[in-house]
Amino acid sequence: MKRRLNNLFFAIGVVAIVVMFFTFDVSFIQLWEYIKKADYWLLGILILWFLLYVLNALSWRTIIRGSGRCSMSFGTLLRFTITGFALNYATPVGLLGGEAYKIMNAAQFMDVRRATSSVVLFSMMHIFSHFWFWLTAVVVYLVLACNGYLVLNAPLSLLLFLTFVFCCGGIYLFVKGYKYGLVAKMLRFVSRIPGLRKWGERFTERHREDLLKIDKQISELQSQNKRSFYASFFLEYFGRILQSFEIFFMLLLFGVNVGDGLWGYMLAFLYSFLILAFTSLFANLLGFLPMQLGGREGGFAISVIQLGMTGGIAMFVGVICRLRELFWISVGMLLMKVGKSCA
Repeated sequence: MKRRLNNLFFAIGVVAIVVMFFTFDVSFIQLWEYIKKADYWLLGILILWFLLYVLNALSWRTIIRGSGRCSMSFGTLLRFTITGFALNYATPVGLLGGEAYKIMNAAQFMDVRRATSSVVLFSMMHIFSHFWFWLTAVVVYLVLACNGYLVLNAPLSLLLFLTFVFCCGGIYLFVKGYKYGLVAKMLRFVSRIPGLRKWGERFTERHREDLLKIDKQISELQSQNKRSFYASFFLEYFGRILQSFEIFFMLLLFGVNVGDGLWGYMLAFLYSFLILAFTSLFANLLGFLPMQLGGREGGFAISVIQLGMTGGIAMFVGVICRLRELFWISVGMLLMKVGKSCA
């Protein structure tokens, strides 16, 4: 059964790579020109994302250790993390293939309930940190606008206000989820969807005890093991900030001039931070698209142009990020086949 599921996940990833490769918005000649222009910065971006995956794996390990000992080595956990994110990129709505894959493999080293709760907690923390990241971006934009570095008009004010309300609402829901559990409530919600009602009711009734124990483990991390909770949150939030360097490198490559000296570099980084924040928000709102096709590129275009830069920069950033995704999806699929579990 496990082999069949692994083969299914692998097939999904391969299809995603093929689709991704043939849906670039540029010709192969232009694509090669972009790669040559990126030069060694492309290698820097790929290394940066390896560091981000290490932070994600550390966050997941922190959550696992918050509930007890585990024999899974960090190398094995990192492999599952990279492959899990690769599958999430490849599946519509995200978090469908990767989380199931991680649960299935983590269950080799702990009981299924604990594996499930650790993966659910990691996914919750990953999304929870995004809400704080987007909320921080609203504050950063307002500070820069008040100091004359960015435009603030009525439509933008409304957009920032809606983003603020959305983030505060998301944070509130996640705080409630951490306090009282989330899995059982999600399944009750699924049970109200036409066509899934009978399946949801049967599944909930059959696994009621397991679901309650998973929710208990989720609530215990925040209430009883606050050190693990905040350490995991810090790693995830810091990872979002570190990811801004991907865009920062490309702005430097284009020679974007936003000021002189150290302040100029700091301002360029803050612009990169805002571009990433609002692009990721836009892309996640369109998360039903496989690999967020079109959503991310559109987000880059809107964000970059809004900050007074050219559409050419947006195209370059979008293509390089797509190449980076293609590389790490390929690595994730390769690790699924050649990696060996080790304690």
